[in-house]
Amino acid sequence: MEVKAVAKDTGIPAGKVRPLVDMVRGKSVEEALTLLQFTPTPKAKLVAKLVKSAASNAENNFQIDPADLKIVKIYADEARSLRRYRPRSRGRTSPIRKHSSHITVIVAEEV
Repeated sequence: MEVKAVAKDTGIPAGKVRPLVDMVRGKSVEEALTLLQFTPTPKAKLVAKLVKSAASNAENNFQIDPADLKIVKIYADEARSLRRYRPRSRGRTSPIRKHSSHITVIVAEEV
């Protein structure tokens, strides 16, 4: 049984979250949370929160023990960008794009 948790429009660019996502892919939930706890970046807190959410979804909805869970799939996709403009010389503007991402975690029982 696969259980999913999704964080949408996180405000963090997908390119900055992907190294964290790649680091925990295929690990058990406990091992992933330990790795993320000692990763020195604020983005790791968001990914850890999402992994905990997927584990608690499995526990509450399907009565699966969180100690038996493994991260089967985890990925960060591009979300829409906020578009802002910075004033430049001679009355012109330059675009600023503030990128965001959707992060998805899918956990399943280890077999």
